Amino acid sequence: MAATILVVDDEPNITQLLKLYLSRSGFQVETAANGEDALRKTRALRPDLIVLDLKLPDIDGLEVCRRVRAESDIPLIMLTARDEDIDKIVGLEMGADDYITKPFNPREVLARVRAVLRRAEGRLRADGPIRLGDLVIDINRREVFIGDQPVQLRAKEFDLLAALARNAGIVLDRDRLLNQVWGYDFSGDTRTVDVHIAWLRQKLAGSRVEIQTVRGAGYKLVVRE
Repeated sequence: MAATILVVDDEPNITQLLKLYLSRSGFQVETAANGEDALRKTRALRPDLIVLDLKLPDIDGLEVCRRVRAESDIPLIMLTARDEDIDKIVGLEMGADDYITKPFNPREVLARVRAVLRRAEGRLRADGPIRLGDLVIDINRREVFIGDQPVQLRAKEFDLLAALARNAGIVLDRDRLLNQVWGYDFSGDTRTVDVHIAWLRQKLAGSRVEIQTVRGAGYKLVVRE
């Protein structure tokens, strides 16, 4: 079955261009012109991926992204007309999987869509729970527990924790974490790793498992005795 892509943009020429190009590549494409419509269609259609403009006439793209992430892990690519790093960093920290700056080549959008879908598919492959100390990471269900208490994580927080857990005790540098969690085509600031590590540390407080900083090298996940 063809993957369903929801394209959200208030510029009809953009939505029609992407709908035409993605449809010709075998995707089912739905469109929305504002944030409210995007949220409604996301809940109704459960698309496989959302292409979301940052600047919308009612609810901006960052808020739409935040609300989508509060309910699901649907892959999301943000479109932005601004070439400012802060917009890209904030979007990624809110849970976006990638971003594209306008004006863009439709072929680039297609390539990014395929890459993000491949990464999402890889996350869904069968993988047993990871148990470290009092921490349990259920990869298939995308759930985390400290003892019997659930830990609520954003999509990228979960992916980052899973990457560290799969390499427990091994130091992973920022570039490797960016590649594993955000993808090889990510070209944003490595500071986004540090921000997500800080969030994870807060949420793992009280666990025997901790994320250690190895100065000049990166991060590793360890279990305190």
